[in-house]
Amino acid sequence: IAYRETVTKPSEGHHRHKKQSGGRGQFAECFLPLKPAPNDAAVVFIDDVVGGAIPRNLIPAVEKGIREIATQGILTHSQVVDVEVAVYDGKYHDVDSDEASFKKAGAWAFREGFMKAGPVLMEPVMNVVIRVPTEHAGAIFSDLTSHRRGTVLNQESEHDGHVTVIQAHAPLATLLTYHRDLKSQTAGEGTYTMKADHYARVPGNEQEKIISQVRRKHAEEE
Repeated sequence: IAYRETVTKPSEGHHRHKKQSGGRGQFAECFLPLKPAPNDAAVVFIDDVVGGAIPRNLIPAVEKGIREIATQGILTHSQVVDVEVAVYDGKYHDVDSDEASFKKAGAWAFREGFMKAGPVLMEPVMNVVIRVPTEHAGAIFSDLTSHRRGTVLNQESEHDGHVTVIQAHAPLATLLTYHRDLKSQTAGEGTYTMKADHYARVPGNEQEKIISQVRRKHAEEE
């Protein structure tokens, strides 16, 4: 399931990357305010640095670090969307600062800011149209709303009332076995179609379950 990650409130991330291992070191520091952006805005990056706090040639490295971690995801390895992030201040070293250092500083500052900004998981919600014999309509209606976190949008009759057509929104995560379940609930007579409609926030208790499952899976793979 293609989950997405986003934020719900403003915050600020900060990271100082400093490494000395003999010879030339690594140094970069940046400050990144974050806030929610309009839907379908992906990640909006703004350069607000003034006064040379970070050299102009190194600011693209900050953006690259942010975009890479946003693509990888932070909560569940799902893409981060609808976030506006700016870099407005930082520090550099004439010898030790380079693109790699600022890329790391940007990524870690973004991660810190993201986790302080009320991060939430977004899930794909499907538009489902279900056709069932009318005697099964009540059970299907109840199943959608009680067990699949669905919202019924419309209900109408066809074929002189013998067939009920139900239009609903339901998260894709609750529909993965729907073909089998619908056949079982309607003695093989129910049919449905579905298509992607929009993304919506995953409820808190469900979000915790998903994050735990993803982390457990990645731990097993490692």
